[in-house]
Amino acid sequence: MLESFSQLNPIMQAFIAGLFTWGCTIIGASFVFFFKSVNRKVLDVMSGFAAGVMIAASFWSLLAPSISHAEENGYGVWSWVPASIGFLLGGIFLRMTDKIVPHLHLGEPMENREGPQTQASRNLLLFLAITIHNIPEGLAVGVGFGAVAAGISQDNTLLSAVGLAIGIGIQNIPEGSALSMPIRADGNSRLKAFNYGQLSAIVEPIAAVIGAAAVISMSAILPYALAFAAGAMIFVVVEELIPESQTNGNSDIATMGLMVGFTVMMILDVALG
Repeated sequence: MLESFSQLNPIMQAFIAGLFTWGCTIIGASFVFFFKSVNRKVLDVMSGFAAGVMIAASFWSLLAPSISHAEENGYGVWSWVPASIGFLLGGIFLRMTDKIVPHLHLGEPMENREGPQTQASRNLLLFLAITIHNIPEGLAVGVGFGAVAAGISQDNTLLSAVGLAIGIGIQNIPEGSALSMPIRADGNSRLKAFNYGQLSAIVEPIAAVIGAAAVISMSAILPYALAFAAGAMIFVVVEELIPESQTNGNSDIATMGLMVGFTVMMILDVALG
């Protein structure tokens, strides 16, 4: 199966991988049909696990390859430059997105909504918050597969990109549940809660295609693009996932969830890359 997959155009590979990560969100959102609620402790562990996956992916799958690629392409002692610039730009991009898109983080009261003032419903604001942080995940997947076309040790790059998609997909399962369950708890129908949960990740295959296409058309930006995705994901982790997991009295077990998530993603990247 991997051999057949490797013969596809990298943009198609990125699209399929994005569909996979979206599919994992759909699985998580479907929990709303089987459970009435999710324990707060479980949600905090889920957030910690997702944070661990994203931190590990940011380094093992994105920043380290960014620096290695720069070294291999003549940057020499300046090989840290693309990684540093791209990383900071990724954080700035998410910060600007936070400023222009109204949203509300999970567990927060309506008065703590961020972005422009709006009359949008709580459900929509929660949906937008999750959607914002799914964008860098999709970009990361796309950039990974775009790197295949850039000519970096093709077999290893493909396996590493597949590992990244699997890692993000794993953490998307609890993420889909973490959105759909609170929406259901607010009195909405299971179907409505499910649709909000699963649609929050529809941006991932779109962002994956954009990331792959950008790298393929402008291969010189590859080290910057890898670091950009890493910076955007770290911004999400620090600004949203870790605070969510640490403010409900479950800090120790949430931290262990983070460590498990980091370990799982590290194993995937090292074993497949």
